[in-house]
Amino acid sequence: MDDLRLGLLLNAVSPAVGGVLVRGEKGTAKSTAVRALSALLPPVAVVPGCRFSCDPQAPDGACPDGPHPAAPGTERPARMVELPVGASEDRLAGALDIERALSEGKKAFEPGLLAEAHRGVLYVDEVNLLHDHLVDLLLDAAAMGASYVEREGVSVRHASRFLLVGTMNPEEGELRPQLLDRFGLTVEVSASREPELRVEVVRRRLAHDDDPAGFAARWAAEESALRARIAAARALLPSVVLDDRSLRRIAAVCAAFEVDGMRADIVMARTATALAAWAGRTDVREEDVRQAALLALPHRRRRNPFDAPGLDEEKLDRTLEEFGGDDEPDPGPGGPDDPGDGPDGSGGGDGGDGGNGDGTDDGRTDDGGAPGGDTAPERSPGGPDDGGAAESPGGRPDGAGEPAGEPSATAGDEPAGEDRPFTGGDGPGQRAVGAADPFRTRVLSVPGLGEGAAGRRSRARTRHGRTTGARRPRGALTKLHLAATVRAAAPYQRARGRAGSGLLVHRDDLREAVREGREGNLVLFLVDASGSMAARRRMSAVKGAVLSLLLDAYQRRDKVGLVTFRGTGAELVLPPTSSVDAAAARLESLPTGGRTPLAAGLLRAREVLRVERLRDASRRPLLVVVTDGRATAARSAGAGGRGGTGDGARAGRAADPFTPVARAAHLLAAEGTASVVVDCESGPVRLGLAGELARRLGAEAVTLEELRADSVAGLVRGVRGTRRAPSAQRTGRGSGPVAATRPGTAGTTGTTETTNTTGRAA
Repeated sequence: MDDLRLGLLLNAVSPAVGGVLVRGEKGTAKSTAVRALSALLPPVAVVPGCRFSCDPQAPDGACPDGPHPAAPGTERPARMVELPVGASEDRLAGALDIERALSEGKKAFEPGLLAEAHRGVLYVDEVNLLHDHLVDLLLDAAAMGASYVEREGVSVRHASRFLLVGTMNPEEGELRPQLLDRFGLTVEVSASREPELRVEVVRRRLAHDDDPAGFAARWAAEESALRARIAAARALLPSVVLDDRSLRRIAAVCAAFEVDGMRADIVMARTATALAAWAGRTDVREEDVRQAALLALPHRRRRNPFDAPGLDEEKLDRTLEEFGGDDEPDPGPGGPDDPGDGPDGSGGGDGGDGGNGDGTDDGRTDDGGAPGGDTAPERSPGGPDDGGAAESPGGRPDGAGEPAGEPSATAGDEPAGEDRPFTGGDGPGQRAVGAADPFRTRVLSVPGLGEGAAGRRSRARTRHGRTTGARRPRGALTKLHLAATVRAAAPYQRARGRAGSGLLVHRDDLREAVREGREGNLVLFLVDASGSMAARRRMSAVKGAVLSLLLDAYQRRDKVGLVTFRGTGAELVLPPTSSVDAAAARLESLPTGGRTPLAAGLLRAREVLRVERLRDASRRPLLVVVTDGRATAARSAGAGGRGGTGDGARAGRAADPFTPVARAAHLLAAEGTASVVVDCESGPVRLGLAGELARRLGAEAVTLEELRADSVAGLVRGVRGTRRAPSAQRTGRGSGPVAATRPGTAGTTGTTETTNTTGRAA
């Protein structure tokens, strides 16, 4: 917990540092540590009766409750305000006081959590699950020190300076890099693997549960000393000198690690100054700059969701050494100072990182490492486990080599007796290849108008977005449409005996706003991992395409799942989750080989979607099938009567493997599942089986080349053009990223409608 304690204390000394983001595995007391911080902060003096906590020594001239006359203030403890994940924008920023507006006819502002947290702590648990627009609003206020509210006829600006702390578990999804950059510092937290430390944690927890008051009294003296040290560091902070040499070090480090923008330089400068004040010094030393880099830069090195936060400490030391001793001797070498001279000298709890940062390896990794083991995959072309499993014949590391003379019609089939169901482990015939470089993909969306969680993929009615109309409330009123409510109540004012200035409103007059925005979907990837993919040396390109789609899903705030099929069955490799980087890690280690049980894959995907529909009916799914369509089936001696291919199949031959595929596709299409088929077939001879699968699913077939955003033809335009043609060639209930024609109205243009995931008319 050393980095966590240090990051919180530095923000307590200097809130201008910009807050701290705490990343860590579950059960590591992240929330407990943050909630304990408010008790250590000094009390604040406020103007009596001011809802915005103005400082009596320097009141805000634009305070909505002002102007404030010169008067002595009153002291109160520093507040810690917690922002729930499900909070609305009105609750966060404030809004028009509807009750006073309707009852008194007055336009009044009702403050939100940003006003309540002024000069205190604003804590967001599970910040990675917070809606993007709330995170943007929150971080804008933290960066500017003020909140601006322009809505519903209200124009208000009030001061909002607070210590921002967010906690998150990376397994549940990452924040976007743009949002990560807005947090001043980030720390990694993980549970200790030392038995003695774990015993002490349990011992203290049990002691607290047995006697909370006695436990608090036992540590009261140490907390009082820590509170006094914070106050002393705050008082010393204006006297700390950040000389040009330290500034050059900071600039050199940021340039060496190629961080975007200038925010990193500013945060490092403020953090180094706070470190010096915390150590009781008025000069910034090299160890302060080093420690500031370890706290301020790792999350700014993350360029996409598959990069692991981290910093190469050897490179950091080389950069500091290069810019540290050319001009003049360092006045404060980061060498043998006493333990109390480090940035966190309280009881030597920093593990010796006062001058060299060695205490940061509890959860922190070198460049390219993945804390928690669940963040980013190792980009190696080798196999997932043992040494020789990833090498193909001839020494090719991509696992794509196949024996010469493989028959083209059974390009993915292993010899008889070699078929094995995919269990995720390594074994004969299983190999993993590395993914090609990702690219920007076209937008794939679910048709119709949904009502799912806010995101960036498909059109939906959401709580946030542009207002498109009004309706009577369905249940509790959430978003009042003021104009529609006034219009509904106005004709009855005389009949209701209105005498004053207030508007007489009955419950039947209330109208809620209907807003349209974008929703996040469940994107379920069904990936063909059979031998036909490896034999054509296509798996690297296929993994690159799926990785690109995962990156797109991350940016559009989707949940993702991964089903693969090979051998004799299909497996749910990753249940639907918000952690896109976990999906990338599973994809990277995915082996290939064996037959192509495409029907089993489709049925497994259908079952996954059925379960997810029960869990969250409002989140509409999008099935992305990545295959060449070359389905194979186990040989059967008595299946000859159902050849079904028109090629005169004899008894004793295997049944047509596409027959069960067609049945499974029909089940998905009948349920209105939106689908896209990514056709991975390549070479001069193409069978077009993926296109046939797309037709059965009522989906659009897209080649790997067409999946790119910079390809010649637009996917959506192409789909719309196809649907404008007479629909006699496709009857029934189509789905996927296309419009479905109502049965019985083929060829008419006025009755076209879209379907959602349950098959109902949207």
